[in-house]
Amino acid sequence: MIVRKLHDAGITSEHAYAAALGSVGLSLVSWIVSMKAEQAGIERADRWGIFVGEWAPTFFGLGLALAHYEDRATGAEAGDHRSAWFDRRGGAAEAG
Repeated sequence: MIVRKLHDAGITSEHAYAAALGSVGLSLVSWIVSMKAEQAGIERADRWGIFVGEWAPTFFGLGLALAHYEDRATGAEAGDHRSAWFDRRGGAAEAG
């Protein structure tokens, strides 16, 4: 039900994967900023980095759920996973 509502709102699996990768990068940035800007020490920086880094698995899980829903919605065969980032029919195969 939640996945269907996300899909109906226009959120795709690629959006969720991008959010997961972004949260990994944001985790590193928040750790570095906390180390430089705050006087609380490495313990607080670690907490900020871990807090933001824990979002990534949730976004990856949503991405997988959305990809599964998208496959079922389009009637794709099992094991035929296409996305905007990796299309087996496109790219170098058409160029050569």
